[in-house]
Amino acid sequence: MKIGLIGLPSVGKTTLFNLLTGSDIEITGFSQGKIEANLGIAKIPDSRIDFLSNMYKPKKTTYATIEVIDVPGLVRGSSAGKGVGNQFLDNIRKVDVLVHILRVFENDSVIHQEGSLDIMRDIETINLELLFADLGVIENRIERIQTGKKVTKENLKELEVLKKCKEGLENGLLIHNLDLSAEENELLKTFSFFSEKPMIFVVNMDENQLAANHYPGKDDLQKFAASVNTPVIELCIKTELEISELDPEDRKLFMEDLGIEVSGIDRLASTAYDHLGLISFLTAGQDEVRAWPIKKNTTARKAAGKIHSDIEKGFIRAEVCKFQHLLEYGSMNKVKEKGLLTLEGKDYIVEDGDIINFRFNV
Repeated sequence: MKIGLIGLPSVGKTTLFNLLTGSDIEITGFSQGKIEANLGIAKIPDSRIDFLSNMYKPKKTTYATIEVIDVPGLVRGSSAGKGVGNQFLDNIRKVDVLVHILRVFENDSVIHQEGSLDIMRDIETINLELLFADLGVIENRIERIQTGKKVTKENLKELEVLKKCKEGLENGLLIHNLDLSAEENELLKTFSFFSEKPMIFVVNMDENQLAANHYPGKDDLQKFAASVNTPVIELCIKTELEISELDPEDRKLFMEDLGIEVSGIDRLASTAYDHLGLISFLTAGQDEVRAWPIKKNTTARKAAGKIHSDIEKGFIRAEVCKFQHLLEYGSMNKVKEKGLLTLEGKDYIVEDGDIINFRFNV
């Protein structure tokens, strides 16, 4: 899974990037004109993997991961070349989900780009820049088709749907709000438009707002997010980053003291998983314990292909143990004795937390 961190300058994007990936990127770099994106990998904490790793003592333990891309802050007019422009947006065209960081924290030493805090204004600013970025791609493609020497039937179909999207964007509609057919959506697939992508709002609070469970614009944000089916996560990113650098015992105490029940990476990962319709199945043995992210409603045979195409081709059966049963009875042998270890066929729908041993023949 790939996520792209977006937002205005000085809202906490790079601090969140450092929190998620364990990096130590200079947080003032982008405001000094840097236009390169930061790339990193975030390991998704998973107590099920911890449990299996303690049980099997494998040579290797592999958690599910998120590829995180942090791009410089957009400003009003980026799409027209203001600030450092939006050339770096190509770095996040292929992400699965956009994470828009919204600043509500008070800090007189960190000046907001617009001079004041207003999260609804900031959402509109970023949405418009993404919309204009899509519009620029559409206009360029329309021009190439219309001026091309050879125009195919496929090009004409593409041109028709691009003009429909252009009209919608010019009227302030995002592409996923347009009434497009399955065929039209297929024609747009290679473009990876921003206004098609799922989004998550991350509200970056200060400690006082965290304690009060309130910040300016909260009610308006909640209503708007519900209307556009966008999840909202509220974090005190700077404090979580400081806590993450402590040893595990102190980390737990500080989180409890601040009323933080689940870490930021846990909350973002679970929200992104749910928003994208993802689950994880598990494999366990002395060589490796591993989490494998897949789409919900994936069949056993397709899940096998996630590990290796040969396993999918030669699929015979899936030996399935529910994690909760292993947790309850403490060993695979006891799960077998209870008759809870099942053999499933190729059309079995894999569930989150299934521990699977694939039988195959190549």
